[in-house]
Amino acid sequence: MQHLPARLVKSLSATSLPCTTTLQELASAHPKGVARVVLKKGKTQLFKDGSPMVYSGAVDRIIGRPPPRSGDIVLVADGAEKPIGWGMYNSVSMFCVRLMQLEEEATRDLSCALNMEKLLETRINEAIELRKSLGLPSASTNAFRLVNSEGDRLSGLIVDVFGDVAVIASSAAWVEKYKPEVEASVGRIDEINYINWRPSSEVLKEEGLDASNYKERDPSICPQRTKTGFYADQRENRQFISTISDGQRVLDMFCYSGGFALNAARGGAVNVIGVDSSLPAVELAKENIVLNNMDPGRITFLREDASEFMKGALSRNESWDIVILDPPKLAPRKKALQNASGMYRNLNSLAMQLTKRGGLLMTCSCSGAMTQSGMFLRILQGAASAAGRKITILREAGAACDHPIDPSYPEGKYLSNILLRVL
Repeated sequence: MQHLPARLVKSLSATSLPCTTTLQELASAHPKGVARVVLKKGKTQLFKDGSPMVYSGAVDRIIGRPPPRSGDIVLVADGAEKPIGWGMYNSVSMFCVRLMQLEEEATRDLSCALNMEKLLETRINEAIELRKSLGLPSASTNAFRLVNSEGDRLSGLIVDVFGDVAVIASSAAWVEKYKPEVEASVGRIDEINYINWRPSSEVLKEEGLDASNYKERDPSICPQRTKTGFYADQRENRQFISTISDGQRVLDMFCYSGGFALNAARGGAVNVIGVDSSLPAVELAKENIVLNNMDPGRITFLREDASEFMKGALSRNESWDIVILDPPKLAPRKKALQNASGMYRNLNSLAMQLTKRGGLLMTCSCSGAMTQSGMFLRILQGAASAAGRKITILREAGAACDHPIDPSYPEGKYLSNILLRVL
């Protein structure tokens, strides 16, 4: 076997290596300079593994003069100050950096590296293609979530589409800073004619912003006045209800605009009652009966407190074949879990007592803190015990497929939808 001279081997190996531009080199060439957020020892791997939210407790120090401001692009570096990625900085939030790209991805496609405008355009286009691959929009629906924050790798940005209206929910300082770029990217979508900007004021306060400075767009620009609160996340669960409602009597608690109730009626339910404490919601639900050409004789929407209605129905010995219980977010934070647990137990106990023996209860929690705690099933078991009923689980579901979740950020999983048989 003939050996090549060592010098030649060395020369060949050197020329065969690809020339890669590092994030550090890109940052050095950046006209405004890029500050560096250095992680504490032992914290790096979590973010290399994909966790998109760098919490302030993981940060050792920040290198940069002048120091970065909220909404600025920064490098995120390990303890040796070697960049592992880049993201959007916040000087006030518990989330110090929302990571946008890791080093490997950034250097693989330099067009987006340290360029938020280009990254926005690229990721929104990827989100559009993903929805198309899922069949959205379709012949049966033109309401869907186009961008789902961390699930579409744009933490703090949500875009819901309702026909030709895009409703943009902003919950991060960087989103507000890049509002023109976000609107431009969404506005380039052929089907979109109106954009409605909805800043999440309470969350933005935690981001260090005075939410009063972040008004939504002039309503006249968006004549349809679409509510961000039409929850497309339950689409597939509403569709499921339509497949099991034929010939059934159905009660829809916390009915909002009537999504479950109308699907039950469309599926052949003989009688449907929807209950909500909000007058605008009930009026909207009644309007939806007409808009969907449905028989108003089979659907009734009532404005009443949920607990009071259920207690009254119990006192009259009423029961339903199918009960749907979809309350609002009762546990917005972990610290509210204990109090919320009692509310969930009481509501579900009443709902179980109103479900005829052998009937079905579809019960939901849209509280991320509850879903992530893993306590919901235990609470339902407690509710069944209090109601003197036996339950079995028939189906467990979450949000529809246009609400992708990043597994390295499980906090993005918020919706629990459980179908029970109640004996």
